[in-house]
Amino acid sequence: MNVLVVGAGAMGRWFAESVDSEVAFADADPEAAADAASDVGGRAVALSTDETFTAVCVAVPMPAASEAIAEHAGNAEEALVDVTGVMADPVAAMAEHAPDRERASLHPLFGPESAPGNVAVVVDSPGPVTDELLAALAARGNDLVETTPEEHDDAMETVQASAHAAVLAFALAAGPVPDGLTTPVYDRLAELADQVAGGDPRVYADIQSEFGGADGVATAARRLADADPATFERLYEEVGE
Repeated sequence: MNVLVVGAGAMGRWFAESVDSEVAFADADPEAAADAASDVGGRAVALSTDETFTAVCVAVPMPAASEAIAEHAGNAEEALVDVTGVMADPVAAMAEHAPDRERASLHPLFGPESAPGNVAVVVDSPGPVTDELLAALAARGNDLVETTPEEHDDAMETVQASAHAAVLAFALAAGPVPDGLTTPVYDRLAELADQVAGGDPRVYADIQSEFGGADGVATAARRLADADPATFERLYEEVGE
């Protein structure tokens, strides 16, 4: 099997390393494609290539997913997949532009440096090629979690957008703390803040734009800030429940 990976960023590289296939990279930045090909193995091709491949994996930022699927569906001989991090729009775009191909949407729920882990999977049109790709991911130790586009995207509002917003809000609100005066809860939150802040700002901005979790976190924080002691106790108990 030969695979074209559209997008030479972290997720594109992860996918290429995870499947046992001959890989080519294409990217809006030709140098990035060349670097990925050199690092992962494979070759770089022009983003406008008309070459066809057994499978095409779209691994671009979320706002560009549907457009990239439309542009590269014709490069896929048998299967089209995406690892963009959102599912509803890419699944719909793949069905529109590749109705006669195998199709799957994948979302690794971890950074590449933390692989393997859970991978959310929607197989919209199964077949031998998608089966082989999924088997390769499982063989790498990943747990494949079947879901639906709607269930996945609803969950990401909480597990990604809201979680990131809460951690970043804590970091923005935190003041300096002298050595020796921290608590276990503070230390864990500080570690999470370091983890979140160590990523790609554009990726985190895309997640907030797509899933919109910050508003819910702000509303909850305002409820706590405005609460009298009795109301605060009720909110505290609500969390415990």
